[in-house]
Amino acid sequence: MRPAGSAETDSLYFDYPYFPFVRPSELDGRAVRHRVAIVGAGPVGVTAALELARHGIESVVLDDKKTVNDGSRAICISRHSLEILQQLGVDAPFVAKGLGWTRGRTYFRDREIFRFEMPHSEQERFLPMINLQQQYIEKFLIDKAGESGLVELRWQSAVTGVSQDEDGVTLEVATPEGNYCLQCDYLLAADGARSVVRKAFGLALHGEAYEGRYVIADIRLRSDFPTERRAFFHSHALPDTTILVHKQPDDIWRIDYQLGPDEDPQAAVEEASIRERVSLIVREVLGEGDDWELEWWSLYKAHTLALDDYRHGRVLFIGDSAHLVPIFGVRGLNNGLADAANAGWKLASVLKGLSPDRLLDSYSPERRGATLDVFANAGKSTRFMTPPSRGYRLMRDAALTLALHNNYASGFANPRQVTPYTYAQSTLTLPDDADFEAGPIPGAPLINRRLGDDDYLLDHLLNGFTLLHFSTNGDVDTALFERLAALQARGQAVELLRVVREPGAEGVLLDSGGLFAAYGAAPGSAYLVRPDRHVVARWKRLDPADLEPALVTALGGK
Repeated sequence: MRPAGSAETDSLYFDYPYFPFVRPSELDGRAVRHRVAIVGAGPVGVTAALELARHGIESVVLDDKKTVNDGSRAICISRHSLEILQQLGVDAPFVAKGLGWTRGRTYFRDREIFRFEMPHSEQERFLPMINLQQQYIEKFLIDKAGESGLVELRWQSAVTGVSQDEDGVTLEVATPEGNYCLQCDYLLAADGARSVVRKAFGLALHGEAYEGRYVIADIRLRSDFPTERRAFFHSHALPDTTILVHKQPDDIWRIDYQLGPDEDPQAAVEEASIRERVSLIVREVLGEGDDWELEWWSLYKAHTLALDDYRHGRVLFIGDSAHLVPIFGVRGLNNGLADAANAGWKLASVLKGLSPDRLLDSYSPERRGATLDVFANAGKSTRFMTPPSRGYRLMRDAALTLALHNNYASGFANPRQVTPYTYAQSTLTLPDDADFEAGPIPGAPLINRRLGDDDYLLDHLLNGFTLLHFSTNGDVDTALFERLAALQARGQAVELLRVVREPGAEGVLLDSGGLFAAYGAAPGSAYLVRPDRHVVARWKRLDPADLEPALVTALGGK
């Protein structure tokens, strides 16, 4: 919602693009079969299209809008998500525009009781988190998709029906110039919480809906306060309210405040009510003046809901169409981007004939496992931020009161920020080599390490599987080279990335930042890594004969 007299795309800081309707060939009677269709051109849908394009797979993306979503919406992008965006070649505008942060503070009765620092060091290219409004997120991704040549974006195209058989999926599409049917081999449903695709198949989300409601308001406010997450409990201005504050680019501040259990949500989102509450928060809680402008606001309710299975035949559900998670700990968008990366590389592998269709069966266990992990952590945060009962509220307030005078109790206020999930139990992951004392275990994502000025390990990953091989001077067994060549000859390319201790060899990565130690490696050690940077297997000393079976497992083979 926007202030009275403002149009949906009137903004204090963002110029909304206009996406015209382009008449598709199907409306002229031409029969076209697409390899992949994606419903929803939000951040998750377009990320999936870019992931497919990274592997050379064309897709068509349909959306009923004519511009990007209004309002800031999802604003926090994690380091792991930035690494996904780096693989897609679109990280630069995010880093240039976003506001990075590492710290958060929690206040109780206007006194600071807890401060957290997210892990960060010079070994990382990206900060743990950046704040960036969703309009920019969508625009940057859409701009990149327009450059790829492999992504067709169809705007003002509403999907009204979906059906499938063993050979493919059919979409019914309504446009300003008439209706048509779109045929595709596979469908990615990225059409959000009210997913038309999900409803078409009679599928339902299961889980828990929390009682607490929050108003989300964006304001323009010039303030020198640093970029960090701030949470306020029982401030003197709004004693029965939880308040969250985030700084965004362009002097835009995000203020989330909880409604009371007996408040009328409709009355709470009236402009006069918004202005009254926000003015009080700005003046009494943030200690700023009255020189601020109202940009946009919305109403939010926390859920932990998910589909029982994210795969339905030839349809894969990604993002909010598959799951709804609370905003606390900034997990929604970041979880969805990981869905897109996971589904994208697997679907590309199947369509290129490198994997059997059953590889797609691994998508739901991996990503639903990640969702359930999110539920476990976000549920704790949600019950703390928005107690679901009088008993929870009493316990929460007792913990906050204890933290006023006892440092050991302040950890109760830890928001448990999002962390990447480890696919340790996946059928694509091999058991661990017990000889390792450090490094990412099978199923975990690779960790980054600085190699030089503006040069990091993850910068060197290409599009397919990677064999990260450690040696003293770059020497590799002839048998390993022969195995790699044989795989490449059959189309199963594995990129060899050599890490060495001594300079001299060409085409190697010189360990200058403790890469051997971070990975628990010795000469002859190796890590096999999936296209989404998750470890398939690792060997303290690789036997070349073990490489192909590991790759077959990672590609869904028996």
